[in-house]
Amino acid sequence: MKFINPPGLYDPRPNGYSHVVVAEAPARIIYIAGQGGEDASGVLSESFEEQVRQALSNLQTALAATNARLSDVAKVTALIVDHSEERLGIFSSALRAAWGDLPAPACTLIPVPRLALDGMLFEIEATVVI
Repeated sequence: MKFINPPGLYDPRPNGYSHVVVAEAPARIIYIAGQGGEDASGVLSESFEEQVRQALSNLQTALAATNARLSDVAKVTALIVDHSEERLGIFSSALRAAWGDLPAPACTLIPVPRLALDGMLFEIEATVVI
């Protein structure tokens, strides 16, 4: 995959994503359903920051089940309940920490009024290209 942040667009790297990802075919494409902040037993923290941390951990578990890694993620979509600049900062920081020096995926963040479960504040899905 080729990760591009073209001149003329602001630098998205501090927010943990890239503007454009080009994936060449043939490839294996994997779609990972929205991962929330619940742990393996279904317990959901009340903390937004903890839900983001757990959701990213859940995403990595789903990737591992397909023999994929974060470096194979082309795009993520994040859903945030009661979106704010503070929550954006928490999410962006968690993305940067998870991806580290790897090229960051394309990302769309969608503020929402509610998610599937009571108390659920964050969800992230991914498209993977290998």
